This record gives sequence, structure tokens and C-alpha cells, in this order.
Amino acid sequence: MTALTALLDGLVDYAGLFPPAALPMDEAVRNYAAYRDGDSRAMLARFVLPVARLGEFVSAAAALPDTAAPLAAEPRFVAPWPLAVLAGAADANALDAFDAAHGERWRVDTVEAKAEDLAGVAALAAAFGGRRTVYVELSATREPSALIAAVGAAGMRAKIRTGGVTAEAFPSPVQVMAFITACVSRDVPFKATAGLHHPLRGEYALTYAADAPRGMMYGFLNVFMAAVLLHAGHAPGAVMPLLEERDGSAIACTDDAIRWRGLSATAAQVTAARATFAGSFGSCSFIEPVQDLAALSLLPTAR
Repeated sequence: MTALTALLDGLVDYAGLFPPAALPMDEAVRNYAAYRDGDSRAMLARFVLPVARLGEFVSAAAALPDTAAPLAAEPRFVAPWPLAVLAGAADANALDAFDAAHGERWRVDTVEAKAEDLAGVAALAAAFGGRRTVYVELSATREPSALIAAVGAAGMRAKIRTGGVTAEAFPSPVQVMAFITACVSRDVPFKATAGLHHPLRGEYALTYAADAPRGMMYGFLNVFMAAVLLHAGHAPGAVMPLLEERDGSAIACTDDAIRWRGLSATAAQVTAARATFAGSFGSCSFIEPVQDLAALSLLPTAR
């Protein structure tokens, strides 16, 4: 696997149900099925949905031609579909019941839940008891070290919200770096969500409305290359400016390494970071990341 394919492999959790896209369930399910069979499927990971909409999902997915059939040659894209379900501690039994009833076609691959404090982290740990991969969304605006340490000690993973549909929803670069650095120092895997439709940092429309306000958004290359470089041992102070990089020519991805302004990580380091640390990001669009990578000549093709 080249450094570029390792960086981008399975990077996008498709969250078409969520703003700003907010698609109907049947449309989002059809999109995900098409992406699983598309030329850019190497970038695709899970289908994201709230626990309260699992029944609606089953109805929509069951209406497809046959979601249990292989949609692509690779084993990764043979059913069951991997689901990322937004849930809470009280939903543990419902998720078990879903998998028992539907696990051959669709299964709960990861759980995403929020915790405001140590008690919240403990409640999630007690509910899921190491039986599931759980990403705990923590506030990026608070000093994250203690909560990230608790998440890791419980065998769970961390989640950061990197944006939203208003400018106020975006944490500062200092806050994002503090979060990722705390995860690195405690060996806690993480994922990100919101505001990462585009590869590079820049000013973009915050929603799809014709009169949408514009704001400065992070790029998923900025965030995940920074995570890989930190995981490879580069100092946070040296990596920090990468979160605000807007010049695509400053980024180079070859078969053997990724490079940014004098810092680099080998293909092996990228592969290790993605496998054990820098997970994925939720995006309500799969097409935008793909099209923008193509414009940068950084689009991986189907394997």
C-alpha cells in the first residue's frame, strides 16, 4: 500500500442523514450503496445514523436489490454493511438486538456517544463493557487530557467535532492540536466529524443554501496528516501550522512517504497511524472529498 492510499483508505464515514445535507433515509442509503460499488470506494468506511432511525434504515436498505450480495470484488465491501450508530449508554441492549436480528446484512461496527465528564465516560464504559468499538465525543473547547485519559483507560476511543453549520461551531487550531496531541500522548485512537468536506483549509459555504454564510473550515488532509506526523514522532509545535495550511503545493504524497514543508512520514508510519490511531471522519458528503482530491491529483482509485 502506498503512503497516499494508506492515508486515505477507509477515511470517510458517510453521514448523509446529517446537516448540512440532511438527506432522506432512502436517498442516503442509495448513495451509500452506490459509493460501495464506485471507483472511489477505497475511501469509504461506515454508514452513520442515529440509533432512533435503525428501523427506518432497515426498511430503506431492505428495499435495495440485495444488500447482502457482494457490491465489489474486495472482501471489505461484501455484506454486512458496517454502521456507525450515534447512541448512548441506555441503548446498549437495542444495539445488541439489532445485530442479533440483522447482523448478516447490516451490523453495528462502531458506536458514537457523547460524554461531558468523567461520570459520563464511566457510564459508557459500563454499558458497552469492551464489547464494542466506542468513540466518545468530547468537547474540543475544554482542556481534554483528563477525559481522553479516562476514555483510553476504559478501552474506548475519542471523537472531536471539528466544525458545523455555524462559524462558532469550529474549534480553534490550538484546541484541535491539543486534542490530537493528548490522544497521541495517551495512545488513544480518535476520529473527527463535521466541517471536513474539503481536503485543505479554506473559506467555504457552511451549508448548501444559496445564501449560506461562509467560514474558515479545516481540511481533512490538514487534520489527518497532522495526526500521522504527530504519531510518527514530530513535535506538536512543528506540526501545528499544518492545521492552517491552504497551499496544496506544500503537500506531497508519493509511494513511499507523505511530506509537508520538511516533515515526513513513511508509508509504513502512515499505515500504522491509520490502523491504530487516526481513524476516520464523518462527512455528509462523499462526493465533495472525492472531487476535491481529484482536483489536487490525489485521488486513489479502486483497488
